[in-house]
Amino acid sequence: MPNNENPKKYDLEERTAKFGEDIIYFAKKLPRNDITQRIIPQLVGAGTAVGSNYCEADCAESNKDFMHKMAIANKEAKESKHFLRMSVVASPESAAEARKLWKEAHELNLIFTTIIKKSKETEAKKKLEN
Repeated sequence: MPNNENPKKYDLEERTAKFGEDIIYFAKKLPRNDITQRIIPQLVGAGTAVGSNYCEADCAESNKDFMHKMAIANKEAKESKHFLRMSVVASPESAAEARKLWKEAHELNLIFTTIIKKSKETEAKKKLEN
């Protein structure tokens, strides 16, 4: 790995925790009004749940449990993308920062989808071998 790359970039526990932290920092900057009062808790809930569900998957008791927790982490990342989009409608001045967070959530979706797919393939191969 080149020296200029962040070694933590590929540490999913760290990456998902950082995503949750960044969502919290973003949410604190949003203006408070009737609309954002509904969006902010949803965004913070989904954004911070990505990491907590990834951590649960990392400590799964079985492959089935692992895939289930990874699927939840994936859903929370998708939900984060939705509420980031809604936050931009509610607060257009937040668009640039929301776009960066949306991109990270999207990358996490792609990573989680790949992990889930490979885990399913591995499970199917095990069943064929037995």
